[in-house]
Amino acid sequence: MSRISRRDFLARASLAAGAAALAGPMTAPARGAAKITSGTQIVALGKSGIKTSVLGIGTGTHGVRRSSNQVKLGQAGFTKLVRHAVDRGVRYIDTADQYGSHIFVREALSGVSRDDVFIQTKTRALHPEVAKADIERFRQELGAEVIDSLLLHCMMKTSWPVDMRPVMDVLAAAKEKGRVRAVGISCHSLDALRASAGCEWVDVQLVRINPFGVLMDGPPEEVLKPLEKMHSAGKGVIGMKIFGCGRCVEPHQRRKSLEFVLRSGCVDAMVIGCQSTRQVDENLDMIEEVLR
Repeated sequence: MSRISRRDFLARASLAAGAAALAGPMTAPARGAAKITSGTQIVALGKSGIKTSVLGIGTGTHGVRRSSNQVKLGQAGFTKLVRHAVDRGVRYIDTADQYGSHIFVREALSGVSRDDVFIQTKTRALHPEVAKADIERFRQELGAEVIDSLLLHCMMKTSWPVDMRPVMDVLAAAKEKGRVRAVGISCHSLDALRASAGCEWVDVQLVRINPFGVLMDGPPEEVLKPLEKMHSAGKGVIGMKIFGCGRCVEPHQRRKSLEFVLRSGCVDAMVIGCQSTRQVDENLDMIEEVLR
């Protein structure tokens, strides 16, 4: 009998529990939520004033030490992927300093009107002066006068709204000067997610969500609670880890996950780390399929 690691055992257990949960009724859309009909539908991110397609292309799959799987495609492969997505109607590109994909995004979007694409990036700055330098560097690397959305990357503590206030003030000042359109955070713990629900500073929230509880901040039902609060307050909510970072990739798992997120009523858009044009097409087709 083959042995499995504790990590694999827990991942399988999470998938099994998620599958059981899906046997029940799907969460109904929230009142007033716009009916989504396709992955290329243009939607608003809360009250931020930003509009984007429902589906976004992630550029940070396993993106550590500035070398994501998308970056490893090389500039030609990266450009082919992004331009194919844009040609299909995808208007959201998700990046981060940590992924090493800023310059790749800039080159891939050369010749594409900035008004046609929403670019979101993230900083790991812990000091205000580092944040100031990051903003100017990011603008240069992305070739963008204005960064559409800039997030504090990977918040994990309940106290982040207090701990990160000096950096938050820098991002807010950049927003006032027109260098950033929206600010927010990406969460990597349920405590941080709950803290962000009541934080007025947040315009956009990037959160891990799928029905299986894989690589999430907590059980799906617990994650949905602060998301519903945020969405009702007019914050833009973007889902990530829709397919559990490659752990929920069987067709039935992807369908269930897309259906769960799209019908939650509290997620405006989602980002998926496609690594080929075929995956872009499959995701767009599957979104339409589950929404019929």
